[in-house]
Amino acid sequence: MRLLPRSAFARTVALIAVVLLINQLVSYVMVGLYVVKPSMQQISSVVARQVQGILVLDTWLQQSERARAEHQQLVQDYTAATGVLPLSELEAVKRGLQQTSRYNFLSAQMSELLQADTEVRISQGDVYRVWIKTAVIPDYWLVIDLDKFDEARFSPLLFYLGLIGLLSIFGGMLFTTWQNRPLKALEAAAKRIGRGEYPDQLKEAGSTEVVAVTRAFNQMTEGVRQLEQDRALLMAGVSHDLRTPLTRIRLATEMMPPDEDYLAESIINDIDDMNAIIDQFIDYVRIDTVADNERNNLNYLVEEVVGHSPENWHSKIEVIYTEVPDVAVRAISIKRVLQNLLENAERYGNGRVLIETGYDQSRQRVWFKVCDNGPGIPAKQVAKVIQPFTQGDTARAAKGSGLGLAIVKRIVERHQGRVVFSTSQRLGGLCIRVELPAVV
Repeated sequence: MRLLPRSAFARTVALIAVVLLINQLVSYVMVGLYVVKPSMQQISSVVARQVQGILVLDTWLQQSERARAEHQQLVQDYTAATGVLPLSELEAVKRGLQQTSRYNFLSAQMSELLQADTEVRISQGDVYRVWIKTAVIPDYWLVIDLDKFDEARFSPLLFYLGLIGLLSIFGGMLFTTWQNRPLKALEAAAKRIGRGEYPDQLKEAGSTEVVAVTRAFNQMTEGVRQLEQDRALLMAGVSHDLRTPLTRIRLATEMMPPDEDYLAESIINDIDDMNAIIDQFIDYVRIDTVADNERNNLNYLVEEVVGHSPENWHSKIEVIYTEVPDVAVRAISIKRVLQNLLENAERYGNGRVLIETGYDQSRQRVWFKVCDNGPGIPAKQVAKVIQPFTQGDTARAAKGSGLGLAIVKRIVERHQGRVVFSTSQRLGGLCIRVELPAVV
């Protein structure tokens, strides 16, 4: 399982998140060490001095010879002025001692400042209260109200750090989306060119690097478009120039004396083969576009091709039809695919051909396959035989241009389909399956 993201968008967002996390941790530690800790130390120092003042007052009163009533009145005036309220254990419980939280850091600070074992607790409500119990006055809790400290001053750190993090990640996502939008357009345009289409010039937007890539891609697209047009024009011109002398040769051959009919028939057969080869060249360079596609039912196309198969074929063709949805294809191109596959099965099979149609609902693919009972093609030679001007091994070598399967592959891929080679379980020979996207 891959832990690292693969796309540029995910990697950019992950990088921003990691850098931001490190920054947040460092910021949190720095604020804690240089802001929160000194502030807490100052609070501890102030509270400790107030407690020390109470201790000094208590010692002084014990040594003085004042009346008890005057003693109590002086203590009440001092505690009221300093905001320190002494409570017994019972009174402390009644006033909410159980709802307080012990703070070890403050307890350690106060113990050090008072030179005695001291426990510090804090309760949070409408006001902050500091509860102090020291070994110097073991029977009392000293309660100090910090009502002048706003709660918001103690809690914004995590909020602001989280807010900054979310804003940074959101900004990074917007940036990477803006950065990747031209790349997505490049990807879509490249796929269209691969299918034989030529999209309009892409808008040059984004960073300078992406703009440079887009400009180069537009130039490449225009060059490929011009190259395809030149090739199509060349092939059309070559085929026209070749067919003219071939037609004259055919006419001259048909006018030969009857005693040379065997020679005339041979020449005419060669002329037919040459015309077929020219047709295959034209089929190979033809550019099928989405605009040429129409809704067609594959069963009807198979029936039409099989119904017009040559009468001089020796193979017995068996067809198994399955109800299938329509496909968006150029009918003449798919019929050329079927024709080429049937010609191969007739040429290399041993008298039996099976055609079957079907529908893969889970993948939304309509398919047909053409199988024969011939020697087949070894798996290691499949990649070779689908290349232009290439035929199989000597077991299947025969006359032809070597463009039949190359044309099949080219047409099917331009219809966003695929060609699969296998061995027929029923006939034992080669089985070629063509898959096309369904229109549902």
